[in-house]
Amino acid sequence: MGALLSWILFGLIAGGVARLLVPGRQAIGCLPTIAVGVVGALIGGLVGQELFDTDARFEWDLGPFLLAVAGSVVLLLALEALGGRRR
Repeated sequence: MGALLSWILFGLIAGGVARLLVPGRQAIGCLPTIAVGVVGALIGGLVGQELFDTDARFEWDLGPFLLAVAGSVVLLLALEALGGRRR
């Protein structure tokens, strides 16, 4: 249970930082921000694993956090691009 809460908190922080970095207004609430952060952490971890040829470790360190934020930014930009087409 502690690992799940840690993932949720990690996702919330990474998603929140990503929302601050992406220009424009993302009309999403707290739960979608957590989802963006968690999925962004997975994306960032997988990309980091391929680029740096190391095992992805999801820890509370600067490296994994920056990868999670980068993955979240990419995900937000992709979601914004998809949402812009629908309007």
